[in-house]
Amino acid sequence: MKIALMDSGIGLLPAAAAVRRLRPDADLLLSNDPDGMPWGPRTPEDLTQRALAVALAAAEHRPQALIVACNTATVHALPALRAALEPDIAVIGTVPAIKPAAAGGGKIAIWATPATTGSAYQRGLIRDFADGAEVTEVPCPGLADAVEHADPAAVDRAVAAAAALTPRDVRAVVLGCTHYELVEERILAALEARGRAGLPPLVFHGSADAVAAQALRRLGAEPAPDADPTGGLSVLLSGRPGPLPATALGYAEGRTLGAVAPAH
Repeated sequence: MKIALMDSGIGLLPAAAAVRRLRPDADLLLSNDPDGMPWGPRTPEDLTQRALAVALAAAEHRPQALIVACNTATVHALPALRAALEPDIAVIGTVPAIKPAAAGGGKIAIWATPATTGSAYQRGLIRDFADGAEVTEVPCPGLADAVEHADPAAVDRAVAAAAALTPRDVRAVVLGCTHYELVEERILAALEARGRAGLPPLVFHGSADAVAAQALRRLGAEPAPDADPTGGLSVLLSGRPGPLPATALGYAEGRTLGAVAPAH
């Protein structure tokens, strides 16, 4: 079984690590776009073309599924990706976990990129899935870029700015950008530093585990976390076989993926 994941950069690491935990025997193919990143500032049409190129490069290596491990690419390019690849390759998008976050009741915050915050897409998800919960949309300018470049000081500055916009009494935080899951502990520390005495522990809702599980369902495969760890790892950099980016190794998710084999 081979599962590909795509993103402009290393935002695909949380989902890749989640797939690895569920199926250590699966081959993983990481297809990202260092030549074209970041995707966020691009027009929807331009972003769709970049995403298609990255997806088609992965498709040449015949995965059974492709996880679009990027919220922005899912918003703008998912229909085009599915039209190009399905039914031969199952395409799984990434949607912010607003529905499960709202199911627990209480106040929730959605941390997302400035382009996504307040967008018709996110407002639609809130309308359809927040189920009357009190929702605060929190823009996080610079956070995805800081995570991508593994710049701890820049991460802390961006996290602190977003934490200051987050109500102290939120019960849950939705991480609406795949990059943010790589710095969840820093986000938690910043929010707790603002004072949460007497409040229940914060609950974070990322998307990595959900999209990994959905990929297996689309393939009709069961989780097998105790399977032999025989799965390989391949990397495509704007379509070229290459190494895992050095910045990926600054995160636990990157280090768990193991040695990189040539793309095949």
